[in-house]
Amino acid sequence: MDTASVPLPGWREGATRQAILDYVAAADDPGHAGFVPVRDRVAAFDNDGTLWVEQPLPPQGPFLLGKLVERVRLDPTLAQREPYRSIVAGDPEFFSAMARQEPWAIERFLAGIGEAWEGCTPEEYEADVLAFVDTHRDDRFGRRCTELVYQPMLELFDLLSAHEWRVFVCSGGGRDFMRVIAEETWGILQENVIGSSPEWTYRDGQLRRENAMRGELALGPGKPSHIFARTGRLPRFASGNGDVDIEMLEVAALRLVIVHDDPDREYAYTAGAERLLARGREHGWAMASIKDDWSTVFVEGEES
Repeated sequence: MDTASVPLPGWREGATRQAILDYVAAADDPGHAGFVPVRDRVAAFDNDGTLWVEQPLPPQGPFLLGKLVERVRLDPTLAQREPYRSIVAGDPEFFSAMARQEPWAIERFLAGIGEAWEGCTPEEYEADVLAFVDTHRDDRFGRRCTELVYQPMLELFDLLSAHEWRVFVCSGGGRDFMRVIAEETWGILQENVIGSSPEWTYRDGQLRRENAMRGELALGPGKPSHIFARTGRLPRFASGNGDVDIEMLEVAALRLVIVHDDPDREYAYTAGAERLLARGREHGWAMASIKDDWSTVFVEGEES
């Protein structure tokens, strides 16, 4: 079989793949009840755990932690206050909450991040991100974070784009980090990346990053809020993997839940997704089992 002509080649035949194909086909058909005008074809995806690996921490974690640890090395007095105190102490409650993207932990962490890059230019921040991506390797897989992207999800991006859907990534993680890698890694424009972000101020002929959040965190109810603020519409197609994605999926027509149940090729866990998994099964949302529905997991790439 010529897999190049088959949609979603990295997805195994089954109910989930068929639900996606049926929905996209119905959205194209003006005579079908599920028809979606092109102007309304907005698809929104979470990032961490939906597009790439989020265990034991999302890829931004080592990047941001490294910056804060370096600040403490240069100024040990920082260790007397949060979030530095929790980081230096290796507080398991804090790190566990970070992995689950609990708002209190994210807000505490971002307070330090705001200080760390305050006053930098977009070019300076981008250089820091690119240096991290180029040098950091995941402890388990030995690969860059941009090589731990899920191939089946990129195939889904391609399918949607071919049917005139506009694809957005909406994540509680830092928007500006994701924008640096978005075009090369996901094949979507930087402006289609939505997420928690700082304020930027133009002064003295240059944009400068401020130590202040722009709006609310893109978690929970903040996700549909951010998407609407960016697009003027709510997504008709949405995908996520954690409890913080529930509200984004609730407003969509096709809700795709990524289920982490493959300890051999990726990870198996439910922490931070208990409510989402229960809601999805109760209401018949599309549930994509990494173990059962994906014939491949990661994009091709050389381990290095």
